[in-house]
Amino acid sequence: MAKKNAFYAQSGGVTAVINASACGVIETARQHKKEIGKVYAGANGIIGALREELIDTSKETAKTIAALKHTPSGAFGSCRYKLKSLEENRAEYERLIEVFKAHNIGYFFYNGGGDSADTCLKISQLSEKMGYPIQAIHVPKTVDNDLPFTDNCPGFGSVAKYVAVSIKEAALDVASMCETSTKVFIMEVMGRHAGWIAAAGGLAAQEDGDAPHIILFPEIAFNKEKFLKKVNTTVKKHGYCVIVASEGAQYKDGKFLADAGSVDAFGHTQLGGVAPTLANMVKDELGLKYHWAVADYLQRAARHIASATDVEQAYAVGQAAVEMALEGKNAVMPAIIRGKGKRYKWTIEEAPLAKIANVEKMMPRSYITRDGFGITEAGRAYLEPLIQGEDYPPYKNGIPQYAKLKKVMVEKKLKTKFKI
Repeated sequence: MAKKNAFYAQSGGVTAVINASACGVIETARQHKKEIGKVYAGANGIIGALREELIDTSKETAKTIAALKHTPSGAFGSCRYKLKSLEENRAEYERLIEVFKAHNIGYFFYNGGGDSADTCLKISQLSEKMGYPIQAIHVPKTVDNDLPFTDNCPGFGSVAKYVAVSIKEAALDVASMCETSTKVFIMEVMGRHAGWIAAAGGLAAQEDGDAPHIILFPEIAFNKEKFLKKVNTTVKKHGYCVIVASEGAQYKDGKFLADAGSVDAFGHTQLGGVAPTLANMVKDELGLKYHWAVADYLQRAARHIASATDVEQAYAVGQAAVEMALEGKNAVMPAIIRGKGKRYKWTIEEAPLAKIANVEKMMPRSYITRDGFGITEAGRAYLEPLIQGEDYPPYKNGIPQYAKLKKVMVEKKLKTKFKI
């Protein structure tokens, strides 16, 4: 088979370890120069392919590529752009195939979450029909930890570690001042429909009475009266109350507490801040002094406190994606499979994209306490291994040092431009 080039792109919200997956893809491809030519990275995700804006990773040194393993965010640029169906916008697919043909690209590695899996599946199905077969492999990534088949998603372990550490430290602050100051502290974390990140905050509680005292999950319908009663009881018992709230906390009818009344690029409801919403409830109904914080981008960018397990797994799925492509696989995703037994072990296996795209994995009810405000021992047993170990980036003058790419662009071969 003639040697083909590879296309790699990052999609959706970035993580502390998505570049470790990029490192895994690029380094593994470089070890197979007889089968894979160059690895081109899309500038700003799939948009880079549509615009024929390709970064030639062969122009980066081995040292720079290796540095991606400890660099947060999306080194090549990411995007929130979901391809429509072939029937809705055939021009997008024709453009992709046109670009892939022009640059002899036969391998497509798309690093992202559920929407990216959908895009990867569409390309694998439709490219052959359009006369130019592409081996499309999805590289899993999402802090939301909501992809099916895989035990966990690269990116989640690090955000989980950040949230657990942050809520523990903030709780100590609140506890030290609660006699004369703040009684209630609320930290809002990501998680639209699945409460995995919020659940991770529960790891901070190691003894009875430890914070967080309340966790709000999207999977558990929010009850205002029950919530306020729990807050009031906790303050009376401990002197303060610490809350971790998922941005996707919602009422019984499915309406988000923080529905901003608009949608994002993927058609998802835009959420406007559950922490201040809850804080106002506490103030208006209980009259307690409060503070709130939104972890926002900090939680997913915190490479300085990344989970070593997460870094290792992120690299492994990138490496496995290339190996699967070399084995002739198509429309699959490297999935992390947890081993049995008390000692944490994991392996990588392939999972079919047809059963992954557009499917969300929610928190099992068995991981949430009966009252709906905490995590069970089963939940703790699942979460704890994912935050283990430290993998610090190199520091200089007290500041982490991250990869700086040249980002040499590949010369365009097509005369036509494509508008997004």
